[in-house]
Amino acid sequence: MSMPWQTVELPSLQIGLLHALVARTRPQDEVREFHGALRWAEFLLERSQGLLRPGDHVAVGSDAIFDGLGDWVFSGVLYEDPAWGVAALDAYARRRGTAIDKASAMRAHAEDFVRQCAAEILADDPDVVGFTSTFMQNVSSLALAAELKRRRPSLTVVFGGSNCDGPMGHALHRNHPFVDQVVRGEGEYAFPALLGHLAAGTRPENVPGLCWWDGTVSRANEESRRTVAPGDIPAPDYDLWQSALDASPVAEFVHPKLVVEGARGCWWGEKHHCTFCGLNGSAMAFRAKPGEQLWAEIDQLVRRHRLLDIVAVDNIIDMSYFKDFLPLAADSGWDLRMHYEVKSNLSSDQLALLARAGAVHIQPGIESLSNRALDLMDKGVTGSRNVRTLRDCANHSLTCSWNYLYGFPGESAEDYTSVIDQLPALVHLQPPAGASRIQLERFSPHFANPALGFEERRPAEMYGHVYDLPEAELADLVYLFDTPPAGIGGAVEERLLEAVRAWHAGHATSSLLIEEAEGDGVDLLVHDRRHGRPHRTHLLTGWEAAALRHLEAGRTEPALLRLLTGDGHAVSAGDLGAWLQQALELGLLYFDTRSYVSLPTRNEPVRLTEPALDQAAFEEVAG
Repeated sequence: MSMPWQTVELPSLQIGLLHALVARTRPQDEVREFHGALRWAEFLLERSQGLLRPGDHVAVGSDAIFDGLGDWVFSGVLYEDPAWGVAALDAYARRRGTAIDKASAMRAHAEDFVRQCAAEILADDPDVVGFTSTFMQNVSSLALAAELKRRRPSLTVVFGGSNCDGPMGHALHRNHPFVDQVVRGEGEYAFPALLGHLAAGTRPENVPGLCWWDGTVSRANEESRRTVAPGDIPAPDYDLWQSALDASPVAEFVHPKLVVEGARGCWWGEKHHCTFCGLNGSAMAFRAKPGEQLWAEIDQLVRRHRLLDIVAVDNIIDMSYFKDFLPLAADSGWDLRMHYEVKSNLSSDQLALLARAGAVHIQPGIESLSNRALDLMDKGVTGSRNVRTLRDCANHSLTCSWNYLYGFPGESAEDYTSVIDQLPALVHLQPPAGASRIQLERFSPHFANPALGFEERRPAEMYGHVYDLPEAELADLVYLFDTPPAGIGGAVEERLLEAVRAWHAGHATSSLLIEEAEGDGVDLLVHDRRHGRPHRTHLLTGWEAAALRHLEAGRTEPALLRLLTGDGHAVSAGDLGAWLQQALELGLLYFDTRSYVSLPTRNEPVRLTEPALDQAAFEEVAG
């Protein structure tokens, strides 16, 4: 079972993996799949006579993830009270200025949908029903699980997924007696072991991480430190998803994509856990399939499903893939369109290989252009290095998704002033989706160590219209927490938000192109067609042209001077300093207080108006 709000255009990786896993480990068992998110989109399309479409599914289920609207849609069904949470959400929406019209329209259909799902599932006469839950899949899954148990108390209901990791899984179990077992952590070892106990009628005391009922007591087995080896992670089986999508009236509204997994965990997080990030939960240890195996799985999926759009859910690409997997993809002849999450310090050659392999959309975790903020995050990069990545993505026609994060304990207005002043010069590069104050996430260093600055915390306000539970239970159940605001605020915060809005407004019509000139004593031409600046062409010769070329890789001022004099250019420190200041004023460089990087691109990519899959949806898939 994968209930709303699984992204409609993507198969559930969790279902694909578990189906393949059970087929391999328990061939005597029969597996059925229920793609509840797809069914929900179909149901809404029919009941609303076409007014509630898959695009609205995204608006409520992904875009509103930090307002809990998707969970709220099903909360009245869970608590058997159509009015439950309505007044609370209305008050919340008024305070926050949140649009809730689509969610309210959907909520009117939620009870009938759950009843229809229950009847259809029980018609298959299942022994076990397993729900996979990530982000806003909890309440829809719980509502259906409760209805199934009311109709057939003997049915075994199992929950798993990212929403069940660590203390969240135990809280979900002990507060919902109709949930028989909860698998916490990775399921490849625990789930087949649980099925074995269910078949034998024995107590599952030895299944690591499992929550189960011992009479009226909720037991939580100790979680294992053992992670699933890459060789034990099966290739996903999407056959039944494909059949369901092909037969669905929703198919004409979506662009289906295949979901693949090459690695789990985060190799950077093992060394330097980004302070705000909780996405890896309890399984930070990095493991990756061999590149040849990953390519074989993708090749087989593409041939089987005749789809070329690929979403890799790895939280960070395995760097060995630049030696094996990506060259195989580049040489395959497939016209792939892949999404990948990467670190933001890839070289231009590595980005070029990604593009040749078929990557069209990357998420490099840029997060900020301020050295101080990046240091507070423990990102291991600088502001100028992130700007270089934005520029090189344009050079290789890679769509780059990122968010500008702020609100870190220890940051100050001085950390942002220079950055904000320079943002208009970046208008030709891809802007962030938005600028957002960070929220405290479970499993992040900020959460685990209150001394980092978030000592005061409580479950996020949105959960008040999602769950009818006391705060002490919510503190174990939920993923997001509210804290007093840290870092910048007031006028500096508003300047940052306005600068990002202006970046978006001017980006589509802006370019800053560098051209190698021929003859007439001119070495470089830089054609400035950026929004908000006079359109002009800059002519560079001699050491100035050489300096701009060197700064494509980013350099400190002393390092640049050494390079130029090493090249034989007669340039003084004073002349270089004056030129750097002039180039900054012209918006040809970015300076992060340590080093400079050049801003002109060598390619002007075609810009399409069709939006990419939003970041919240990708995080939902990855989770």
